[in-house]
Amino acid sequence: MTRRTRADRAASWIAEAFFSGSPLAPLPADALPRSRAEGERAALLALAELGIAPCGLRLLDGVAGPMVEGRLLPDGASVVGVRHPVATAALVGVLAAALEEDSDTPPALSAVHPAIDIAGSRFTAPPAGVPLRAADLAGLGLVVAGPAAPPPVDGVMIETGAGAGRTDTSLAFREAAAAARRMGGLPAGALLVAAGLSPPIRPGADGSVAAGFGGLGRVSARIN
Repeated sequence: MTRRTRADRAASWIAEAFFSGSPLAPLPADALPRSRAEGERAALLALAELGIAPCGLRLLDGVAGPMVEGRLLPDGASVVGVRHPVATAALVGVLAAALEEDSDTPPALSAVHPAIDIAGSRFTAPPAGVPLRAADLAGLGLVVAGPAAPPPVDGVMIETGAGAGRTDTSLAFREAAAAARRMGGLPAGALLVAAGLSPPIRPGADGSVAAGFGGLGRVSARIN
């Protein structure tokens, strides 16, 4: 009989919460990830248990997790079902070439989408600590993305209700690519999501959030 690891046990809890939408109480001690790698493995195992193939990688506040195609919505979408939602500006890059695990070259992108990342959690209370945050799919909620544009050369000015600032897009995608390589690499066509590129965006009275990305355009969503 195969012995279940700590990551296996955490994955089963995460998968059940992902599928049912029911909030998770704190994990039992024998399922708590003890390292970043253990948490990342639990997230991938949870998706495998659900039969969901990742379409890329998402990085938020230094914590990486799998991106899921069904969690990508178009500009102007209404966002429902995200527990503890936190909106930040994000960029979604489409890989023009594979990210090889043993390489450190900058990622080649065929296009970039401006986006708003609506992070969430499967737990009754947002998890603390990198291992558990990684197991919780790095806070994957929903990503609302605008139309594709050529990758910016000199960064992009991002403006939200919390203020404005220039983001070094090359650095943001290099950091996401490094995380993807650490987790095994990605094929051409996969997505790199760099989230958390602004302070949290406070929703309006109607739940609306928006962010401007200079020449890349503007993205909005409504959190219900």
